[in-house]
Amino acid sequence: MIKKLKSDIITSIKNKKINVFFLFLLFAFIILIFTKLSKEYTNTVTFNINKINVPQENIILNDSNAILNITLKTHGFKWLTYYFNKPKIAIDFVKDVNKIDSTFVWSKSKAYLLASTQFGKQVELLNISPDTLVFRFDVNLVKKVPVILNADIKYTQGFDIAEPYDITPDSIEVIGPNVLVSQINRIETEFIEITDVKSDIKKVIQLNLPKNSKDLKFSNKTVNLTATVEKFTEGKLKVPVSIKNIPNNTTLKYFPKFVNVTYYTSLNNFKTIGAKDFKVECDFSKITSNQSFLLPELVKFPATVKHVKINQQHIEFIIVE
Repeated sequence: MIKKLKSDIITSIKNKKINVFFLFLLFAFIILIFTKLSKEYTNTVTFNINKINVPQENIILNDSNAILNITLKTHGFKWLTYYFNKPKIAIDFVKDVNKIDSTFVWSKSKAYLLASTQFGKQVELLNISPDTLVFRFDVNLVKKVPVILNADIKYTQGFDIAEPYDITPDSIEVIGPNVLVSQINRIETEFIEITDVKSDIKKVIQLNLPKNSKDLKFSNKTVNLTATVEKFTEGKLKVPVSIKNIPNNTTLKYFPKFVNVTYYTSLNNFKTIGAKDFKVECDFSKITSNQSFLLPELVKFPATVKHVKINQQHIEFIIVE
């Protein structure tokens, strides 16, 4: 028991000596770092460009991602900030550049402004490369284009939509260089597939915006799709057949004089639809020689019906002399 206690005391003393040693070592290391960081060093750093005050009517094209290699002399603490944060230089497109043709040009002659406004007194600016920066630009164009639904929507039997799909907004604004915006005439939604629909549709859909178009801006990235889903039923009516473009002094007899027209409509609209809302017509001028029948065409039907079909393909006729 006594031997174990003696051993523990000796171990504790040794551990404290080790802890004190490492503590002094840490202090020495910190002092060394501070000494190093307090000294001045000369080095060249790559600075990205932060473009400010670009005129609203212009847009800088992506191929103008210019950089500046700047040689600086400053203390180590400042270099430490450049190491942890990617350095940027602000170029003011009102004060610092000249507009030449379709470019903005920054020259090294403006460099003296950088030392006083962006680096401070503790930093000495020694050199800048390249001597000039050229930023290509284009005129901003705002164009409104329609949104096109890209979807496959299937309904449960006996259900459908009475009105067309409502897309909000139905068009969006595309903003960017004229050369790019002029090529865009429509924007489709991302493809969606819905099956067995029997209730109202309410969905937010992403737009399928052009890829790799950082120079373009869009007023919306999503649209709202809504539709009222109702119960549907099939209807059937006898509709009279009329003939047009019969030559003068020609009398026709034709059969049948009525045809069956089938259609699909909502239960709410079913009772409001009658034969007077449809018109079936044959055009005599479209017949060819030796043709003994006319082709019926549906030239009028209500907007509230779908899948309208004439159940008679031919109308037989004879010319009475």
